[in-house]
Amino acid sequence: MKLWDRLERKAALRERAGLARTVRPRTEAVDLAGNDYLGLSRHPRVIAAAVAALEEHGLGAGGSRLVRGTTELHESFEDAIARHLRAETATLYSSGYLANLGALAALPGPVLLDAHAHASLHDAAKHSAAKRNTAEHGQADTFAHNDLDDLERQLSTLRPSVVAIESVYSVLGDAAPLREIHALTSAHDALLVVDEAHAIGTIGPRGAGGVAAAGLSGDPGVVVTATLSKALGSAGGVIAGPAALRRHLTDTSRPFVYDTAPPPAVIAGAAAALTLARGADDARAELARRASSAAEALDAPRPAAGVLSPPAGDAHAAAAWARRCAERGVAVGCFRPPSTPDHRSRLRITINTGVEAADFDKAVQAVREERP
Repeated sequence: MKLWDRLERKAALRERAGLARTVRPRTEAVDLAGNDYLGLSRHPRVIAAAVAALEEHGLGAGGSRLVRGTTELHESFEDAIARHLRAETATLYSSGYLANLGALAALPGPVLLDAHAHASLHDAAKHSAAKRNTAEHGQADTFAHNDLDDLERQLSTLRPSVVAIESVYSVLGDAAPLREIHALTSAHDALLVVDEAHAIGTIGPRGAGGVAAAGLSGDPGVVVTATLSKALGSAGGVIAGPAALRRHLTDTSRPFVYDTAPPPAVIAGAAAALTLARGADDARAELARRASSAAEALDAPRPAAGVLSPPAGDAHAAAAWARRCAERGVAVGCFRPPSTPDHRSRLRITINTGVEAADFDKAVQAVREERP
């Protein structure tokens, strides 16, 4: 069939450019690639909570949130995460990706994105634009990364209803100037959506994230999205904001209405992890120390939380660097276009405070020694 021939040719071109990707089961290694920032995915209290829920509720949720998928665990967690984020309400989704899709698809009007925003936000913005027949060339409207002057120009020109950013960016690991961005969106009557995926648990008071650190918690002009799959060591996503937003999502958000609910055991584990994360100030201090030390060792900018991304030249060099690290028992992320917003290939190093300090330091040294 000609379709498969075309796909094979495209695959060959990606291979030649160093952009082929391979799915491999994880092996024993020092983890500098995963997002389990506080090491909570294996914490005994998290495991015990998940096991107890598994025994009571079974493996799957059994249906969507509006049919049979909601348990008291889902509602209790929504209350707990809303209190943690100092938001009026929170709504659970089965992934952070779907939470971003649900948020931007449900909100009215055009969306403007930071150019470095996560792929899920770009996909959601394109979907939102397509519904209104306003998308051009399949691209979402963007402003230059963390560029306040360009943001103000775009706000004045495009007049978006929603501006979407990350508080801590998932590839470069830098922070958004949240107070300044919020001042601009407020002045132009635009809603600010902040993806806190890499900030929840790692920064802010009691790990409440960048919005809380900026003093913007509970602001009616701010909506928070997040995943439970990083510092909380679980799976699922959340949208937090005013009660009117939750009512709107419950009635109209397709990823909420039609997707199967997150498994109760997963949410029970996330709830236990949230309790632990709130009291993990020592772990956050250690994460910051390790991030600073690794950035210095790898000659990379100091990250805002637990992500640093040393550049690696071209895609082939990045893949080779990651492979040599794996051979030395160190797992690192290998990010190549289109996963990198600046189109530069790089490793992505993530900090996991569940790794012993001595092992972490040795692993960073190995990454440094294998650098091209």
